[in-house]
Amino acid sequence: MKLVIAEKPSVGREIAALLGAHEKKEGYFYGNGYSVTWAFGHLISLAMPEEYGVSGFTRERLPILPDPFILIVKKIRKAQLYVVDQGAAKQLKIIDGLMKQCESIIVATDAGREGELIFRYIYDYLNGNKPFERLWISSLTEKAIRKGFENVRPGHDFDSLYQAGLGRSRADWLVGINASQALSIAAGSGIYSLGRVQTPTLALICKRYLENRNFAIQPYWQIRIEHRKEYIDFTCLSKEQWKDKKSADDVLKSIQRKGVATVITAKTKSISEQSPLLFDLTGLQKECNKKFNFSAEETLNIAQSLYEKRFITYPRTGSCCIPEDVWPEIPHLIRCMREKESLAQAVAKIMLGQLAKRIVNPLKVTDHHGLLITDKMPSALSVKESTVYDVIALRLLEAVSPPCQKEITHILTEVNHYEFSCKGVRIREAGWRNIQGGFGEENEDPIQELPSLITGDELKIKVAGVLEKKTRPPVLFTEAGLLSAMENCGKGIQIEEERKVLQAAGIGTPATRAAIIETLFKRDYMIRKNKALVPTEKGLKVYDLIKDKKIADASMTAQWELALQHIENGESDVATFQKGIEEYVSVIIRELLACSIAHEQIPELLCPRCKKHPLLLREKVVKCSDESCGWLQFRMICGKQLKVKDIKDLIDHKKTSLIKGMKSKAGKKFDAFIVMNDQGETSFMFEK
Repeated sequence: MKLVIAEKPSVGREIAALLGAHEKKEGYFYGNGYSVTWAFGHLISLAMPEEYGVSGFTRERLPILPDPFILIVKKIRKAQLYVVDQGAAKQLKIIDGLMKQCESIIVATDAGREGELIFRYIYDYLNGNKPFERLWISSLTEKAIRKGFENVRPGHDFDSLYQAGLGRSRADWLVGINASQALSIAAGSGIYSLGRVQTPTLALICKRYLENRNFAIQPYWQIRIEHRKEYIDFTCLSKEQWKDKKSADDVLKSIQRKGVATVITAKTKSISEQSPLLFDLTGLQKECNKKFNFSAEETLNIAQSLYEKRFITYPRTGSCCIPEDVWPEIPHLIRCMREKESLAQAVAKIMLGQLAKRIVNPLKVTDHHGLLITDKMPSALSVKESTVYDVIALRLLEAVSPPCQKEITHILTEVNHYEFSCKGVRIREAGWRNIQGGFGEENEDPIQELPSLITGDELKIKVAGVLEKKTRPPVLFTEAGLLSAMENCGKGIQIEEERKVLQAAGIGTPATRAAIIETLFKRDYMIRKNKALVPTEKGLKVYDLIKDKKIADASMTAQWELALQHIENGESDVATFQKGIEEYVSVIIRELLACSIAHEQIPELLCPRCKKHPLLLREKVVKCSDESCGWLQFRMICGKQLKVKDIKDLIDHKKTSLIKGMKSKAGKKFDAFIVMNDQGETSFMFEK
């Protein structure tokens, strides 16, 4: 009997059906010489410090450098404790029994660094000794799975991939655990979280926010003139900007008296705008955030659901191209789209005999190729699933369409020695832009057509006026903007080799960036305000502390990713990498322990219920120091955090000041006082 181990139950079911393993058992399928079981993602993880006899946060115990690392069954948080995930433990027991009975194993976890690590951790934890082979597929269609099983590879061909995953896992543990403990010790109270990827990402957000907040907006004035020629109206804008309105008004009067502008240059060039490549995961997340305000995590979850339903290929990809052997499938996929009403009109614009092969580039395909639909047409999709599916399908149509041919004209005119410029765009062949019909460039003014103009032409000024404008601060990050910054953060790196790695890989990976963003929300380091990402007071405090430290430096990520690539390629070993990380951890611990965080003055307050014991003020709660009393008050009420002054007023005077902007369950904002009775129970009191 062969044992197939998938990463998730949904994938296991698909594989079992194809292999003829139809007999359902608890935690696996059986039949036709196969048992097919699954993990639930990571069933096994690296043990926390307590497993090494280190409890609490103490300066003397840092750095914590496990030797060897201990693997444990995944734990989940319940109340204030971490306990073994019983579902994971149960499934692990099933896998253990099947491994002992089988002759060999086929690894069918996701084909990538993390998928490899998931299986190897299970195999090592269970002391596996059976031979194993590797299934490597990018799609869950029947054709892709059958082809994959016909071409399984020896498991040890992927030892370097596992070593890279192992190095990443241990390094994240070493930096995350040690840096978080060191910062929390330096803070004196509260728990602070730092990490290899989350901390440089927080630094990006805080730096942009402070640049925006501290930006000094300056007014300036420009002159706009309108012309009409050959029945075409167009406008030109002064190149000069005036810092006071009077100067602009004086120039305007002279221009109005002149009444004519002279063309001094007229340049037209033809542009062939290439079609976009396929989406990788980050590109899909950016597109869905910009167009539909989906969070990165939401887009990933929707795409994962579509993949598990066999409607799209593997979503956690960092590639935008396909290998040569996938190209013959593309015309068939396009024909299949005709069945979906929302795509039929776009498909009708495609000429199947003239598809552009720009997306075919085997050298740019990593673990998985760019995102494609499959030939299984979707049914019973939710609105959001249908939206994401269409985004992927339309990008395929754009990617195989011809370039957009444009003529771009730049005109420079002169009036009384003042220069004015305008730009015109003429679409000669819409090409790929015809699929969705968008011709404007992002962050540019609307397209205007220009008449035929040559140097020396005189243009009568139809209307002239002064425009008041203001300098603009750097915009706050949206999730789309942050994903771009994480993806392209290598521009400021000085060392060329590191810069190239970061330009290719950036901070984090396509598969992990959404989780990093959500972690920053969960840590209360940032919040969403409309679409913008805004750091909290806590996030800014952490940034102020670490902004000049090594842990906030994006070049560290470049060095790590470069080293991990060398391990993956068999050019380096994980032991050397880990040694370097341990030395790095010692440096950042010294840096962090030498810091201090400014604290709010915490008043001494007695419990309102027992009237005997002092209160403990924590980040999220206020509670009695006597566990038997049990009085507790959450600090977050209807979206508003109670400040120390609010808590003091509540305990001393039984009433806070008016708290504005709280939000009800229905989403309506309201203002109210929070009041407390003699038993320590709180309620709202509204203004009369």
